[in-house]
Amino acid sequence: MTQPDVSVIIGAYEAMPYLIECLESVEAQTIGPERVEVIAVDDGSTDGTGEYLEEFADRAPMPVTVVRQENSGGPSGPRNVGLGKAAGRYVFFLDADDRLGTEALERMVAMADRAGTDVVLGRVEGVNRTAPKSMWGKTLERTDVFSSNIKFTLSAQKLFRRELLTRNGMRFDESLFTGEDALFTMEAYLRADGVSVISDYTCYYLVGRDDGKHVTKSGSYTLRFDSARALMHLIAEHVPAGGRRDQLMVRPFLVTLLPQFGPKYLKDSEEVRRHKFELAKPLMDDYWTEGVARRLKVHERLRLHLVAEQRPDLLPDVIEFVRAKKQAAALLEKRGRRLYLAYPHFRDRAAGIPDTVYLAEPREARGFPGYREGGVDSFVRRAARKARRMLTSSKRVTPGGTAAAA
Repeated sequence: MTQPDVSVIIGAYEAMPYLIECLESVEAQTIGPERVEVIAVDDGSTDGTGEYLEEFADRAPMPVTVVRQENSGGPSGPRNVGLGKAAGRYVFFLDADDRLGTEALERMVAMADRAGTDVVLGRVEGVNRTAPKSMWGKTLERTDVFSSNIKFTLSAQKLFRRELLTRNGMRFDESLFTGEDALFTMEAYLRADGVSVISDYTCYYLVGRDDGKHVTKSGSYTLRFDSARALMHLIAEHVPAGGRRDQLMVRPFLVTLLPQFGPKYLKDSEEVRRHKFELAKPLMDDYWTEGVARRLKVHERLRLHLVAEQRPDLLPDVIEFVRAKKQAAALLEKRGRRLYLAYPHFRDRAAGIPDTVYLAEPREARGFPGYREGGVDSFVRRAARKARRMLTSSKRVTPGGTAAAA
């Protein structure tokens, strides 16, 4: 048998009736059944998922392998089992609740072959749930994690060159019960020889289940800290300290850590609040930098600054203010080139929070009446240009060959 172009790996647990449309979308692929294999792993379902997969295998036009196993407790185990059996040049991880656009596999494989890239992201659309949006501005034949917004989509539903995964021994971390796909996908981005983005066709439909089971419910807030810690460690392992690392660290700080200090924090017991600060401390000590802080909005930076400084006494006021969707008063200084947003504790001597925490970066400050983009850096640049002009002028040479007086 010739090698398939793509192995579609489906991990399934209690997936009925969503599995029906999922498999119909695989069957309808325009790539051609001879170019595809399906490896479906039933993770101990009791709702007929396993039986339906076997029925599909009997009638499907492409080869289908069904594995039935005891429940593993998370999506990593089934994906790893599927990966171990995959023979395709590429693999695609399809969740059993979701479905593919009809041309998805054909377009993604063609893109990877044409561009020579190791990972392809196909546009994702939410059905009864939200989907990531910021990375779909335009189709990119070749990009990377530093030159695009792909760090904000770390789910596993991408096309991966299998050789990249086998060469680096990549597998999903079965010790994580949330964020395991973020770890896998970020590592793939960092190791990949190029990433492609398909924005002009919806390749993947992310389906919201009526029973809410698509959302990770198991365990507690400690799992989120486990996930943030694992992703931060991975980034630090692969990227030296500096601007590029800071750029990637925005993702775990903003998406995983910050929500633990959002509205739900106000409902936490004192014991849980104390524990969250304890769990956050080593992460803030190791990875919270000025470079990360500057990439955040003021209210995001302020909350994480208070966590870094271990100031649980000041945090609730800020969270309440943000939750109420209040607009912080804007204070313009330096002839309109500096804009401070006066969230709680601004210039409160007792709180002792530096003004720089409240200083809006240009992308947030734009649109405020009276703000003039430029700031301190522009003053420095203008002064440097003036100094260079004066230096050049002082070295002018007269026609007689002597230096002219400035």
